Amino acid sequence: MTKEPFVVTVPEETLTDLRERLVRTRWPEEIGNENWQYGTNLAYLKELTHYWLHHYDWRQHERAINCFRHYRVTIDGQPIHFLHQPGKGPNPMPLILTHGWPWTFWDFSRVIGPLSDPAAHGGDAADAFDVVVPSLPGFGFSVPLTRTGIAIREVTERWVTLMSDVLGYPRFGAHGGDIGALVSADLGHVYPERLFGVHLTFAVALSRELAPASQYSAEEQGWFAKTQHFFAEERGYAAIQSTKPQTAAYGLTDSPVGLCAWLIEKRRTWSDCGGEVERRFTKDELLTSVMLYWVTGSIGTAFRSYYERAHHPWQPVHSRTPVVEAPTGVAVFPGEIILMPRRWAEQYYNLTRWTVMPAGGHFAPMEEPARLVEDIRAFFRPLRR
Repeated sequence: MTKEPFVVTVPEETLTDLRERLVRTRWPEEIGNENWQYGTNLAYLKELTHYWLHHYDWRQHERAINCFRHYRVTIDGQPIHFLHQPGKGPNPMPLILTHGWPWTFWDFSRVIGPLSDPAAHGGDAADAFDVVVPSLPGFGFSVPLTRTGIAIREVTERWVTLMSDVLGYPRFGAHGGDIGALVSADLGHVYPERLFGVHLTFAVALSRELAPASQYSAEEQGWFAKTQHFFAEERGYAAIQSTKPQTAAYGLTDSPVGLCAWLIEKRRTWSDCGGEVERRFTKDELLTSVMLYWVTGSIGTAFRSYYERAHHPWQPVHSRTPVVEAPTGVAVFPGEIILMPRRWAEQYYNLTRWTVMPAGGHFAPMEEPARLVEDIRAFFRPLRR
């Protein structure tokens, strides 16, 4: 397998078509939705769309994306796009960062520089990482999706091939949030001997089991209720994406505003923004995330990850305790959608670091990049050898 250099270059006709579709948007009626309780607020979406049409400059962001080194490689029949930024330090540790949904690889844009070149960002060069950021199969530029059945384990196997066979790293570290946390934890379950360690911002069981209320400590008051609220009130999107993803894909692949509404509501609901999404993300950041789904036409194939995980449940390769044997660090951000207790984590992971952050939500590398970078550095520092 040979990696090929890749440059993000969106055809001008794709951008022209986008502008024409935005102008022709057919807006729905809306009543009583000032607090987004029925979904994405119409006034805000119109404001964001006006900015998209008249102020947003994709080419500017395309140039920023291309400041990093991008590649593509085909692994087990599936094209995989990845960013590979070599570290600047005496002995950089290989580290793979895995995103989730509705993330893209670009959600790590604020942490790639500080992790790969810490000295240039006020840190110690000894903490440098060789940073690898792939796009999940069917997401972004890891298209087309070539087969069904790619759930968590199938990504795990491709990541081991990418890091070991394609890039030549016999051992490496892993970090992830959302789906990326599941992949990273599975790496630490199946291949603990290949992992320096696993760092997560989303601590959940690979088997989808939740911890009972009795396992939460006094310091974790409210966490159980928040987790229960998510499963009771915020899982409608997952029910659709896990059962009939292709049906939803038609509308969201055809309508940029429909796609934007689907994605932006999650940015607002799942981030630590207090109901004001632009407290955490600028309009440009929001729209660049949407654009990476739009220009690649990948929203439908990204949905498939939910279907495959629902219909191909995770299977353990051993029955030992802990389930994840690689050294594990967890950074808990208070605005996260699921909050599991430390007592559970100590049983499930080979837990060596547990940090409760003062702020931040589901999109940690975008919301609190400095805090996340420092926690990753601190976790892996004693594991370097």
